[in-house]
Amino acid sequence: MNTQQLMDLDHQYLVQTYGRNPIALDHGLGATLYDLEGKEYIDFASGIGVLSLGTAHPKWLAAVTMQAAKLGHASNLYYTQPYAQLAEKLCTRSGMSAAFFGNSGAEGNEGIIKLARKYSFDKYGKGRGTVITLHRSFHGRTITTLAANGQEVFHQYFFPFTEGFRSADPTMEAIQEVAGHDVCAVLLELVQGEGGVLPMDKEFVQQLAQLCEKRDWLLLVDEVQTGIGRTGTLFAFQQYGIQPDACSFAKGIAGGLPMGGFLVNEKCRNILGPGTHGSTFGGNPVSAAAGCAVLEVLDDATIAQVKEKGAYIRQSIEDMHLPCLGKTRGLGLMIGIDVAEGYNNKELCAKLNVAGLLTLTAGTGLRFLPPLLITQEEMDKGLSVFHDVLSKV
Repeated sequence: MNTQQLMDLDHQYLVQTYGRNPIALDHGLGATLYDLEGKEYIDFASGIGVLSLGTAHPKWLAAVTMQAAKLGHASNLYYTQPYAQLAEKLCTRSGMSAAFFGNSGAEGNEGIIKLARKYSFDKYGKGRGTVITLHRSFHGRTITTLAANGQEVFHQYFFPFTEGFRSADPTMEAIQEVAGHDVCAVLLELVQGEGGVLPMDKEFVQQLAQLCEKRDWLLLVDEVQTGIGRTGTLFAFQQYGIQPDACSFAKGIAGGLPMGGFLVNEKCRNILGPGTHGSTFGGNPVSAAAGCAVLEVLDDATIAQVKEKGAYIRQSIEDMHLPCLGKTRGLGLMIGIDVAEGYNNKELCAKLNVAGLLTLTAGTGLRFLPPLLITQEEMDKGLSVFHDVLSKV
């Protein structure tokens, strides 16, 4: 099968919900991928931040293969080793107390929203279920997480949306303006991904944490994109001097297999009991084994290198002085690049993809989320394509 045949098959049998690039990826290793015709691509996207170890990492591959040969699925009616081992690793390294496993980031965020509302209901009764989110935030594509998104572009078509959300700018004054007696939690990304790779101000986050403690609101951190080493610590909240009541995770946790979930602190570990929440595929043995392999590879020393790699890529781009670009920003290997006025970020991204550098957009800029194990050679190859393409725009 060639690329055109695959595109025809897709168009004939798939609901057309994605704006795919005319690229048919077939195989790869690390941060280097190849299409059906054998063309090489440097991966600065990692499946939207999912391929934390890159493609076909040997330890990940061995863990997945071994577990698939033993037990592919069991459901949560029984105990299996991988999910319990993964929960121990996550809690030990994050300082959190307990884990819940699901399938996706949106499901993880739905879970912590439910957690916050039940915490408040158990303690205060009805009428205290509103969750404050931030403008430009993105928390998922289910009906509830669409409602939570702090971007009006997502609040269309699918009416009626779930009630109980209010959004504010990331300032204490704005939070106070939308606060009320009906609030039970604040949900935020410490680096807004889809909103444009926008890191939160550390002082604001710490003040917000203090306000949540004072008002007995749960502090919920969406770590779907920022978690599992992406920003240079296992979770981004570890760089902000806070300990959330709950944080969601997904994307990079299983290195390419579907997995998501959330972690809770000691205060919240018993809020959800039997019958209040569940997931058929949550904690799947193969995905959990993959997650264990990911965390074994991503030890503290390896994650520390993420900051160095991110700094190298950002400085290299700044030094290019390309007219179509502005400043860079981000944490670790979660990098945003401003696109200058008069240029279209989607058009620039498409040119880069076709030329052999897989990239993403975010807000009105470009976004890089390369595998955390990307090599110096792969970074330099990608940056060379980046310069060659955009210097001619």
